[in-house]
Amino acid sequence: MVVASGVDLVTDLSHGANVDHIVKEAIVVVISLAAIAWLLLGLRQQRLEIKSLQKELEVANTSRVRPRKYVLEARKKLGDVVTRQFSEWGLTGSEVEVGWLLLKGLSLKEIALVRNTQEKTVRQQASSIYKKAGVSGRHAFSAWFIEDIL
Repeated sequence: MVVASGVDLVTDLSHGANVDHIVKEAIVVVISLAAIAWLLLGLRQQRLEIKSLQKELEVANTSRVRPRKYVLEARKKLGDVVTRQFSEWGLTGSEVEVGWLLLKGLSLKEIALVRNTQEKTVRQQASSIYKKAGVSGRHAFSAWFIEDIL
């Protein structure tokens, strides 16, 4: 739109269009450029936020303190239980991804950024997970897996 409006503006200037028309087209060009700048700024901000979240996940996954063997075994068993339960609930592939990220403690906004989807989509997927699991929300979902362990 910027290019088309810009070409039209230059053409109108070369043909001696009236000042009122030229001002209106110049405003369209300026507004279009401002919209593009705003979108690019938002895209840059999202990329920075995604990189930050990815770094946080990487740091969390590479903890300095290595867990002992029995902790690693317990984590593996819990992971197997969660995977099996997700399957029994009939979660879709996307719901499984969201479910794991919910259990890891990410917010809906963070999950949307990590998965490069809309927060609204993640919210709907989380609601579907809760419904299939028969729980009331995020905390009940996490507690379902650890309630009897603690």
